[in-house]
Amino acid sequence: MPVLQKQKKKQKRGAFRILLILIYIAVIVYIVVALMSGSAPGFAQLTGMFSNRASAVRAGEYNFSVGRDRVFADLGGSLAAAGTLGVQVLDHSGSETLRDSFRMSSPAIVSAGRRAIAFDISGTEVRVFDGAGVTAAFQADGTIISASINQNGWFAVVTQPGGGYRGLVTVYNDRGVNVFEVFTFERGFAVTAALSPDNRRLALLSLTEDGSRVWFFNLDSPDPVGDFLLPGGVIIDIAFLSGGNVLAVSTRSLLVIGVNGRGTEFFEFDGRHLRGHCFDGDFIALHLLDRTVGYSGRIVTLNEQGRVFGEMDTGREVISMSTGGGYLAVLWSDGVLFYDRELDEFLPYGDGAAHAGADARRVLALDGGAALVAGDFSAVVLNIDG
Repeated sequence: MPVLQKQKKKQKRGAFRILLILIYIAVIVYIVVALMSGSAPGFAQLTGMFSNRASAVRAGEYNFSVGRDRVFADLGGSLAAAGTLGVQVLDHSGSETLRDSFRMSSPAIVSAGRRAIAFDISGTEVRVFDGAGVTAAFQADGTIISASINQNGWFAVVTQPGGGYRGLVTVYNDRGVNVFEVFTFERGFAVTAALSPDNRRLALLSLTEDGSRVWFFNLDSPDPVGDFLLPGGVIIDIAFLSGGNVLAVSTRSLLVIGVNGRGTEFFEFDGRHLRGHCFDGDFIALHLLDRTVGYSGRIVTLNEQGRVFGEMDTGREVISMSTGGGYLAVLWSDGVLFYDRELDEFLPYGDGAAHAGADARRVLALDGGAALVAGDFSAVVLNIDG
């Protein structure tokens, strides 16, 4: 009997591990989709609200030559693109200021302030750059799962060295110097990591047999100083807030987590399915679907205390959305519309998708009152001119 119980227990743990691996793969796919759609997480500086009298004008077509699967980022005065053939930066007049050619299979890009990190998901290439040049270029030691960068240009890369699920998080300073490493195998399957605004702490998101867990490290020790477990739940994204806490986005709610490991759930999705999310300082935008099929749902804007600024029903397809400069840009199936954080509509630019081409699939809100609308073959910038 004890042997039989032991076998059953072993089989149960094996089945659970398989389920955990499937969840892990699903989370990685979600992150890839978010990055590829241009809705990758990142906190842009809040620069003020616009007047309802604002109008939108087409600034012109931009020609990015970076190959296929293009993804974009705002460099606070320049536009960055990454693709299968490398990275390119154009200023807001459309002139090229940087080009670096290399190969990527699944390009991704994340920016903060005037710097960005481009990387190859499931590959090894990493580039960190601003509008004038590349500040770090290397091949990661292991396949890349995710990467992030903070406003100071410090960045973290999550990899799987040697295959399997033995994760490694490496932190680099703004000169590209390795300043911290932590292996994550004993702490679950590493998904993503974030660096604090003061360059002193690292938050690591991992999946464990018990649920999603967020670990906190000071960059002078490999031992965690705190951790938070969401039992049975799946956290898909984390980001540091200006006050030092971490905002966590799960499949069922938003949470704020302190470095001491205390977490508070401050907005539940009430059974709705999270389709997309983006941030702008204390301004969070969510796209929630009522069902797994169809377009019925709503867009909600709120802050980290759970105060809802605005809600809007969605009766048609939301292709992409992005926050930047204190406003929300939404690429609907029939065009681009702009909203303030209360979801009051600016004067619409309804044919924005047509100007970007029938293949328009991404919108990127830019600081200074503009948005990039891009497809696989063309990209245009729409200026909000108040």
